[in-house]
Amino acid sequence: MEARRKKTSLRTRVVTGGLAAAALAAGTFGAVSASASTPERAGTAAQAAASTAVADRNTHQTRHLTVDAATRAAQAALKAAREDSQRVTVAVVDRNGNTIAVLRGDGAGPQSYESAERKAYTAVSWNAPTSDLVKRLESTPTLKDIPGTLFLGGGVPVAADGAPIAGIGVAGAPSGALDEEYARAGAAAVAPR
Repeated sequence: MEARRKKTSLRTRVVTGGLAAAALAAGTFGAVSASASTPERAGTAAQAAASTAVADRNTHQTRHLTVDAATRAAQAALKAAREDSQRVTVAVVDRNGNTIAVLRGDGAGPQSYESAERKAYTAVSWNAPTSDLVKRLESTPTLKDIPGTLFLGGGVPVAADGAPIAGIGVAGAPSGALDEEYARAGAAAVAPR
């Protein structure tokens, strides 16, 4: 009989321990659930708001053209060139110089693709038309050594609130002045109002 009590008591202890663990877990879950709706939660929300305020001081938001807007700009520039019977390539880059859209017109020369991208990149980098930047080369000739840039007329920035949000580059017309005219037509198609 003594042996039987030990078996029963071992079983009883295992069952009792399991029930105690389940009760403890349920109690903890209930306490956590209850605390989620207490005023302490409001303190957590206030802390999150304070963290957001700190993050806002440590971050900067920028605006970018959508792919649809970049495509409209490229199409408008290409249309302006076609109306003058010019064979060009149009490139649109974002604020960071990443290419968003490129349209190579029928018959555009192979060099025009890279030139259009580089003009767009140059325009957005300095937030100025590339024809204006060509003039800067007279006093600072080493500007042309910056990788990815091309200081020829044909690139214009697209700005919002004075800050560049994109660059449009056109290449392939007989002059940089014509390329820039077409790039301006593209910029006009998406200029923020």
